[in-house]
Amino acid sequence: MGRKWNNIKYKKAAKDANTSRIYAKFGRELYAAARRGDPDPETNQALKLVIERAKTYNVPKAIIDRAIEKAKGNSDETFEELRYEGFGPNGSMIIVDTLTNNVNRTAAEVRAAFNKNGGNMGVSGSVSYMFDATAVLGIEGKSAEEVLELLMESDIDVRDIIEEDDTVIVYAEPDQFHDVQLAFKNAGITEFAVAELTMLPKNEIVLPEDAQAQFEKLIDALDDLEDVQQIYHNVDLEE
Repeated sequence: MGRKWNNIKYKKAAKDANTSRIYAKFGRELYAAARRGDPDPETNQALKLVIERAKTYNVPKAIIDRAIEKAKGNSDETFEELRYEGFGPNGSMIIVDTLTNNVNRTAAEVRAAFNKNGGNMGVSGSVSYMFDATAVLGIEGKSAEEVLELLMESDIDVRDIIEEDDTVIVYAEPDQFHDVQLAFKNAGITEFAVAELTMLPKNEIVLPEDAQAQFEKLIDALDDLEDVQQIYHNVDLEE
């Protein structure tokens, strides 16, 4: 699973290059999560997860607090979560998760991004069956053996544990996210290199240079859309 983690790092690095955009995306996601339930992260697990993710992207506490306070106010703005699936060059597969207050606008913009950049939209389920919903948590300062022992002591059996550079990555079922996180926190680990609920491809493909350039242009066009929150794909960008 190492290359899959590399692609998560690639995505994270690309987003980190434009902090104003990542802050805006998280502000919207935090607001929506707080509006859908209790604005207290201790009782709203969805909100708590977004906060944990925001921390791994270095989103300032002031932005997190501002979004939650907005949700507590009288704003009647509502957002809907929508998923789009499509294809890029050379059989590449793409999943686009959005959070929108205008479904028609979002659908039109996502479709245009695909059509103008060598891709095409697919129907629901045309791509997602080739991906696995996965919880991914990464920590530093421990070995894979130490993490395995820690999780075994908490009676948590995860999909995989790998060590990459100075980071240990845990791949788990989506519903294990909070259990794994709690096991780490009970062991005194409160900082995470990554804390994501993501979609990992069952198989990755390597694109030729010209197709990869076109693919990256498509991904950038999608990521530039205001309503797009997450993009998942099956392309190994580390080759």
